Amino acid sequence: MDFKNYIRDIKDFPKKGIIYKDISPLLANIDVMKAAADALFEGLQHQKIDKVVGIESRGFFMATLLAERLNAGFVPIRKPGKLPYKVYTETYDLEYGTNQLEIHQDAILPGENVLLHDDVLATGGTAEAAIKLIRKLGGNLIESNFLIELEFLNGREKIKTSAVQSLMKF
Repeated sequence: MDFKNYIRDIKDFPKKGIIYKDISPLLANIDVMKAAADALFEGLQHQKIDKVVGIESRGFFMATLLAERLNAGFVPIRKPGKLPYKVYTETYDLEYGTNQLEIHQDAILPGENVLLHDDVLATGGTAEAAIKLIRKLGGNLIESNFLIELEFLNGREKIKTSAVQSLMKF
C-alpha cells in the first residue's frame, strides 16, 4: 500500500516556509490506519517491549495501537504542564523554534524495553529529547519508529544510537 497517498501537505503551517505533513487522511481511513500500524509492528512482534512511548500529540495515535499489538503499556510524553504527577523535563530545538517535553518520573522502570513512536522525524530534536527522558528513567530503547521521515532534515543523525524505522520517507 502506498501510504503517501494518505498524507496531505499543508503549506506555511505552523509558520511560513514549513510544509506540514497532515496524517489526518491516513487516520480517517480505518483500513489504511490498520495497515500502517501493521507495517510499523512488522519486525517488532518478536521483540520484548514493555512500554511504548508516544510523543504528544500525533504520536499518541499509532503508539497506542502498537502498545496493544505488543501487549505493552503506553507512556505519553507531553508538552509542559500537561502531566499531573512529578515529571522530568527536556528542552529541544525544532526546525522553527524551541520547546520542552515532559514524562512522569515513574512511567518507565529501570531496564524496561521501550519503543519510541512519533508521527514525524524531522530535525530529530523532539526524538532526541524523548530518548534522553527514556534513558533518564533507565529505559532500554529498542527502536524509534515514525510514520514519516523528512530525510532532507537529517534527523537520523541526532538519534543514530537507536534503531530507526520510518514507514514513509519524503
